[in-house]
Amino acid sequence: FPFFFSMIFAINEINRNEYLLPNITLGYAIYDTCDNIAKASEEMLTLITGAERYTPNFRCQKTSMLAGVIGESASAISIAMARILSTYHYPQVSYFSSINTLSNKREFPSFFRTIPSDTFQTTAFASIVEHFGWKWVGTLAEDNDYGYLGVHLFSEQVKKLGTCIAFSETIPLVYSSDRYSDIAETIKHSSAKVIIVFSGDTNLLPLFREIVMRNITGRTWLASEAWSTSAFLIEKDQANFFSGTLGLAIPEGTIAGLARFLFQVNPLHNPDDINMKMFWGYTFGCSWSETLNEQSNRTLCTGNESLLYVNNAYTQVSQLRITCNVYNAVYAIANALEDLLSCGNNNETILNEACIPLQDVEPWQVTENQVKHLRVRFTDQAGKQLYFDQNGDPVAKYDVLNWQMGADGYLVYTKVGTYDASVPNGQQLVIDEQATIWNGAKSQPPVSECSNSCKPGFRKSVLRGQPICCFSCIPCPEGEISNGTDMTECLKCPQDFWPNRNKDSCEPKDIDYLSFEEPLGITFSVSAALCVCQTILVTAVFLKYRHTPIVRANNLEMSFLLLLSLTLCFLGSYIFIGEPTSRLCVLRQTVFAISFVLCISCIFVKTLVVILAFAMTKPNQNVLKLFRPSHQRLLVVLTTVVQIGICIGFLSSSSSSIQKNREAVLTKIILECNHESNMAFLFSIGYISLLALVCFVLAFLARNLPDNFNEAKFITFSLLVFVIVWVSFIPGYISTSGKYVTAVEIFAILSSAAGLLVCIFFPKCYIILLKPIDGDICLPNRLLQ
Repeated sequence: FPFFFSMIFAINEINRNEYLLPNITLGYAIYDTCDNIAKASEEMLTLITGAERYTPNFRCQKTSMLAGVIGESASAISIAMARILSTYHYPQVSYFSSINTLSNKREFPSFFRTIPSDTFQTTAFASIVEHFGWKWVGTLAEDNDYGYLGVHLFSEQVKKLGTCIAFSETIPLVYSSDRYSDIAETIKHSSAKVIIVFSGDTNLLPLFREIVMRNITGRTWLASEAWSTSAFLIEKDQANFFSGTLGLAIPEGTIAGLARFLFQVNPLHNPDDINMKMFWGYTFGCSWSETLNEQSNRTLCTGNESLLYVNNAYTQVSQLRITCNVYNAVYAIANALEDLLSCGNNNETILNEACIPLQDVEPWQVTENQVKHLRVRFTDQAGKQLYFDQNGDPVAKYDVLNWQMGADGYLVYTKVGTYDASVPNGQQLVIDEQATIWNGAKSQPPVSECSNSCKPGFRKSVLRGQPICCFSCIPCPEGEISNGTDMTECLKCPQDFWPNRNKDSCEPKDIDYLSFEEPLGITFSVSAALCVCQTILVTAVFLKYRHTPIVRANNLEMSFLLLLSLTLCFLGSYIFIGEPTSRLCVLRQTVFAISFVLCISCIFVKTLVVILAFAMTKPNQNVLKLFRPSHQRLLVVLTTVVQIGICIGFLSSSSSSIQKNREAVLTKIILECNHESNMAFLFSIGYISLLALVCFVLAFLARNLPDNFNEAKFITFSLLVFVIVWVSFIPGYISTSGKYVTAVEIFAILSSAAGLLVCIFFPKCYIILLKPIDGDICLPNRLLQ
């Protein structure tokens, strides 16, 4: 009733307007489609015919022409009407049919509307879903094109945002308790907390009552403009279930004078208007004399009842929404006619630049001009500029309404935001979250997810047979991170970076090497220092007791030189500890090679002295005279010079640099020495091995010589330890990586050098310090020289 009364009000207002369609009176005819497509089609044919009975392809009216049709509200009926009206090119302006199908100008060239297309409504809903981060929603569609297409468009929109549809149910147009029960069960058992509904209020009411009966709470409903402001759905016992609903609604407006006009409506002024009497009887609960019977307990309608004391949808004119659409639809046709009829004369129009009498204009002749002029801009009473786009649609603007519990226990609609499709992306949706109250009187928006979000450091793994929104969270593999929530792929860290403990960011890898500060470095440093101290103590003992037979028999000069070389070996281990540099890498190999060759050379000379001392077969024959100390020193120098030459060749043939080893330990960068060529180093090791092998063979052959101090045996044992250490070094060196390679090298150096020190010198120190009598045993003069 408010809709067709607002149409009548607009027509009367235009007829009184001196500037809009002057000297032209608009009339109207109201038809009831009874919410039936067949009935609506019949009424349209009757309207076009211009007679009480329709005659296809004939127009019987002879006076005024049909300027246009206002209606219908239901999209399905508007489509049926538009197919007929478009055939004859009569303009149609709907105030409530929002289905996007009607935007097709090829199929519906003469259809226009003052309500935005559902394309914009679904986009607005998708923006709301994105704004609140909902990833798991359910949909309900009325069993018609409006419901199906609305849900389809919405699903396509949110799919692009990564949101999934938990369920999609159809609301029947014909009452079905079983179907409502099934839908309610689906909603109850679904984990989706947000449900969007494209439906009219009439078909939705039975489902809502079923939901209340089953006590289904904790859901947030998104209401399309078809039911977001419906007073029909607001029942006090449903308030706790549907509070917190968010809905889209046509922006509210005001129509000056409409309230006074509506309150003055009275069936006594129009006694032949059946619709008026029906409205009156429904509003006041009375019956007119022609419909009153004896069994009825209703009072008799007098027409003197006052609408001023009635509070219903008809009398609520403070927040007009669809009513304003009806009002603007009338003005859209009126303004189009104004442009069409502006020829200078009151009853003539321009058609192909020729003025002809208005009564001679045929609708099909002016269709092109009508379509053109219906796209003009005009301003409504609120000062808003209205116009149609190329599809006959207005600019899409919506109010975002929140259903909140009022003080009286009833739900009230509170505006909490807007959606304006005419502004740039990112600014279209504006919502005041602080003013929004959710279901259960909560201030925080609900969380609607199939699976909990994957935190940084994890990635989503889609579950087989489930929508992409249902997933499990698995940690990122080694070397990869995820720095956002719900990431589908982990990102590899750059080359010299590694994930932190939470795997949500990449951090520079630690530079690692055998340092003096770590336990292993401290252990080696202390061990080397102890070995040096022991070597110094042995040297001190030999210096103090240098005149004793046991010291003199051990080739004092070679012993001191051997102790010096062992000290160099122990000190050389410090070069392997600490951050390596190119110079240190060269120094490591050089010091190692020369110091150990010096050690083996000294032992080699000592072994030769023992062998030669007992090689005499005649009395007074002294072979050692042929191998004097100067010759011994020369042999040590010569064997050492060979190693020095190899080292010089090593330095000249290749350069050393620092290599970053990223493979040994993935979380660290190991600094290692890198030599362009290892041939010289291998020659150096081979030379030491050859010298040690020769020395070992000689000492082994001399082990049974009658030496009271078993010098040859001790040398044999020391070289055996030396060989065992370095043979064991090879698999240890190959099997380790990173800084532990350096640790193996240091261990081999210290243990082999310590083995020489202990096996050769400790037994003599034991005799000198603890058994001095044994140290005075007479020895052959050939050993004391």
